[in-house]
Amino acid sequence: MQVTITINGEEVTRDVEPRMLLVHFIRETPGLTGTHWGCDTSNCGACIVRLDGQAVKSCTVLAAMADGHEVTTVEGLERDGRLDPVQEGFHEKHALHCGFCTPGMMMASRALLDENPDPTDEEIRTAISGGICRCTGYQNIVAAVRWAAEREAEVKQEA
Repeated sequence: MQVTITINGEEVTRDVEPRMLLVHFIRETPGLTGTHWGCDTSNCGACIVRLDGQAVKSCTVLAAMADGHEVTTVEGLERDGRLDPVQEGFHEKHALHCGFCTPGMMMASRALLDENPDPTDEEIRTAISGGICRCTGYQNIVAAVRWAAEREAEVKQEA
């Protein structure tokens, strides 16, 4: 079957098997390998992307289900050569070690901040709870999201 999905603002059309997962479509069709595929059980969260603005685990969505919809991957966070504040926060607060969970954590964090620009640490932990990080202990990830929220608030005040 043929599907057309807008990924990071660009329309991508391809013939796919009806059972093809969105994570595979993203990685294989436009070659965006930032979205990781890790656990085969939808537990790890490394494959989180935004589908029409909602954070979803792309290993639980068929490409056919995303036909006609918009997907944003971690590569789509950067705009006009500038990193998203979430990406900056992960760098500033050393919120990654091996990097495997990082794309999913960033996408879940971006979805949270778009919905709630001033989350508590508990709300941050809830938002990222769909992802597993085996390296960081989550402290620096929470600090990175807090940093991004504060940075965005500063930018709004300056505007």
